[in-house]
Amino acid sequence: MARTHALHATARWRWQDYLMLTKPKVVALLLLTALVGMYLTGQLPGPGLVFLSLTGIGLAAGGAAAINHVLDRHIDLRMARTHHRPVARGRIETRQAMTFALALCAGGIAILWLGVNGLTAWLTAASLIGYAVVYTVWLKRATPQNIVIGGLAGAMPPLLGWTSITGTLDPHALLLVAIIFTWTPPHFWALAIHRRDDYARVNIPMLPVTHGIEFTKTCVLLYTLLLTLVCLLPWLVGMAGPGYLIGSLCLNLRFVQWAWRLKFSPDEQTAIQCFKFSITHLMVLFIVLLADHWIDYG
Repeated sequence: MARTHALHATARWRWQDYLMLTKPKVVALLLLTALVGMYLTGQLPGPGLVFLSLTGIGLAAGGAAAINHVLDRHIDLRMARTHHRPVARGRIETRQAMTFALALCAGGIAILWLGVNGLTAWLTAASLIGYAVVYTVWLKRATPQNIVIGGLAGAMPPLLGWTSITGTLDPHALLLVAIIFTWTPPHFWALAIHRRDDYARVNIPMLPVTHGIEFTKTCVLLYTLLLTLVCLLPWLVGMAGPGYLIGSLCLNLRFVQWAWRLKFSPDEQTAIQCFKFSITHLMVLFIVLLADHWIDYG
């Protein structure tokens, strides 16, 4: 009986470890932005196409996350935030994790190529390479601007959602990319401030390590101000209505408030609280954008 319970526990942890490789919370947020991109095209996509698109994008994103686990396993083991990850701790062998990751990536791209369209498949593959290889292998270790440049890969899902329905690129879709691209630095730098010593320990040149915490706090504040302006663009070009405008301003002013507090009156938890709010900010912003799309302003 005891052995049976032990086997069940081992199987459960193994399943959970493989799920952890895919960074499911991150992928869920990416898929939300992709879904919004689909419906903002002005076309009403069929459920089958939506399912295939989200499945393909989700598998590719999960595979890229798993590759990140493999490539960063040595530094993950030395950081408080990531030391428990399954590859770093040896609960999943490197070869098994990489096989799993490549299978997810290949499956996702194949679904998009065969069931959606070639443009979405190519753009997804480019995003995958941008995050899993260019950012993780090179940018992350090369420059304090790593998250700014590498953020483009993480900003692609709404464009992928858009192209999965239309098969074409569109300036409106690029506005959605611009929002996430501008949101990424203050989002991640707030976390980097909170975990500054971790990054210094493993010689990763995050901005708080190379330029100091106060400089990084200033950058967070300036980027939240820039984000507020960028988030006005969908309304200015007629892509969204007054409902989005009001919701966007409320969310961004709250983000600016957190960044202001981080810069001028922080406590030990302000940076991580700012980071957590940034996740809520992006999620709610895209929900508001989608809800506004269905409002008839007459």
